[in-house]
Amino acid sequence: MSSSEKSQRSLETIIDAVAESYGGGRAVDSLESTALPNMRSVVEAVRCLEHVVFMGFYSTKVLNRTNLRQHIGEHLYKAAELLTNQAARALAYQSHGGGSPSHEERQWSENVVGEVLAEIPRLRECLSLDVQAAFDGDPSAKSIEEIIFSYPATRAITVYRLAHELYVREVPMLPRIMTEHAHSVTGIDIHPGAQIGTHFFIDHGTGVVVGETSVIGRHVKLYQGVTLGALSIPRGECGEVIREAKRHPTIEDHVTIYAAATILGGQTVIGEGSVIGANSFLVQSVPPNSRVTLGAPDEQGRRSQHVEPERARADKRSKP
Repeated sequence: MSSSEKSQRSLETIIDAVAESYGGGRAVDSLESTALPNMRSVVEAVRCLEHVVFMGFYSTKVLNRTNLRQHIGEHLYKAAELLTNQAARALAYQSHGGGSPSHEERQWSENVVGEVLAEIPRLRECLSLDVQAAFDGDPSAKSIEEIIFSYPATRAITVYRLAHELYVREVPMLPRIMTEHAHSVTGIDIHPGAQIGTHFFIDHGTGVVVGETSVIGRHVKLYQGVTLGALSIPRGECGEVIREAKRHPTIEDHVTIYAAATILGGQTVIGEGSVIGANSFLVQSVPPNSRVTLGAPDEQGRRSQHVEPERARADKRSKP
């Protein structure tokens, strides 16, 4: 037997073993892929909506007030069809494990997608404030155009705001597919369930994580590597995960969180106007207008963390 024949026989044996492994009855053994939402279709819908939101920046055609409506319509009709079909598939899979969506499931999906698309004018206003916050908060930015074209945060926040509208309407799977696509492209991981106010800016962005139950106010600025995470996973008396519990922190208005800071816990609240220094690690709340900083390393290389409320700083300023 030639080496080529031996290799083929070996490969056939492997194929048999892999095929047999699908009989284990585990979740990963499902063969209902044709019933699941199609990831490429969801991503294509996202791209259509990005065009609608920033038409003048994404379009390769000359636009004016005369043809604008036509071009918006082309992208919006396509996005509506894609999202409706994929939302119906997701709902059918969640409800009865696959098969063709029922008439009721298709109708529900069509209604929900219509509601989400109707929010686009409001979302465009919100995103315009996010972009302006980026321009105001980054002295290296030369123009609004540069921010929309090149800043990963703009894309991540845009996709998040679209996905959040699907999330709050309880559309299965699609919101997470959308934000995880943005995560793979930008390095910024924003869960679609997070609640985020206007004028939101992520500077640089790489490695930022915003958990599902995070609540972020207005005029909040995050730097690269910031994590708004869970302190622990809450469980019931029988050990089951309590998924509805608030696990991630609340960040109030006008807060700045510098690079690589980690803030954990559903009961942790960062008070309005606070500044959290780089590499800080917080699992408890801080009052409004606080400054959190790390001290110099001691002989063992350990660094203490200081929380200085506004009153303490005011007392320092008043001393002769």
